[in-house]
Amino acid sequence: MIIFRYLGRELLSVTFAVCVILLMVLVSGRFVKYLANALSGEMDPEVIFAVIGYRIPGFLELTLPLAFFLAVLLTFGRLYVENEMSVLKACGISERKLLAYTMSIAACLALVVGALSLYVTPLGVDKAETIFTVQEQKSELDRVTAKKFYSLRGDKGVTWVGSVSEDRQLESVFMSATQAATDSSEGSLIVVIADRGTQNTAEDSGERYLILEQGYRVEGIPGRFDYQITHFDEYGTKLAPPEELSEDTVTDAMPTQLLMRSSEIEHRVALQWRFSIPIMMLVVTLMAIPLSRIDPRSGRFGRILPAVLLYFAYLVSLNALRGAIEDGSLPLSVSLLPVHLIFTGLALVLLFAEQILASIRGLLKPSSRELKS
Repeated sequence: MIIFRYLGRELLSVTFAVCVILLMVLVSGRFVKYLANALSGEMDPEVIFAVIGYRIPGFLELTLPLAFFLAVLLTFGRLYVENEMSVLKACGISERKLLAYTMSIAACLALVVGALSLYVTPLGVDKAETIFTVQEQKSELDRVTAKKFYSLRGDKGVTWVGSVSEDRQLESVFMSATQAATDSSEGSLIVVIADRGTQNTAEDSGERYLILEQGYRVEGIPGRFDYQITHFDEYGTKLAPPEELSEDTVTDAMPTQLLMRSSEIEHRVALQWRFSIPIMMLVVTLMAIPLSRIDPRSGRFGRILPAVLLYFAYLVSLNALRGAIEDGSLPLSVSLLPVHLIFTGLALVLLFAEQILASIRGLLKPSSRELKS
């Protein structure tokens, strides 16, 4: 029990450290993406941290297997380098017992990953998609705050307002938009300046318009003097419609119970993927233990790179098979199970490589009678 607590403390501490580092990398990358969307006016800056918070279970689902895989490599590598493994074997702690200890810890983490994959992550994705839906239903003007420039959708221009009232009445409105070039005319720049602005929605079509009052509209090609200046009492411009959500994101947000009852190929493959993550946790742990056997003189990081490449080959194979089934290149009956079986077999070969090589040498070694004859 002392050895189990010692090994568990070492594995979990390294797993926690590696997981935090990987999580920070993923969160920072997603934060930069959402921040760019906020700067382009596609989402409110206030919802960025809420969306990232709902996405964290999905990040943990992917980082925990890799973190524990690296923890096993680093921890067992240190035991070999510092000759602690030799001391453990001399005290009667065999590698099989260490394997049992490690796999028991991996099974507990696999349950955590399974809970994340099957229940927590879809719930978080659903909450995040609800926020995205609300953001996509907003127009450019709904995100506007006073005295800041905002990009229009599609990078067609920018807008600026001096003040915004509680009922979204705009004061001192500035808009600059570009008009695409055609075969008969060059692209022009349109600048609109108005005292007031309001947003109206058409009752029949639901299309949204910006109605500006008391202002000027200037249109022309930059660098030329043949521009047009128009004074208006009321000027209307159509706002871009909201975007639709992609089907893949909706599938990721579906509860596991609905995926189980669905007969669609995409849903069945998504269900298999959710079960594959905890299975992968156990398989990569089984691979990490033999990969951590190193010569004390070679250092504890000697096999990290090939082990990580093997891990990503496992993950890429699962993704490739999932994509092939979703595209219809392979039938649904193939499933993701063959990839797990292949890498499980590889893990068993690595685990019992010494015994297999010893058996092969015994078969190839000539017997004493053959030598005498």
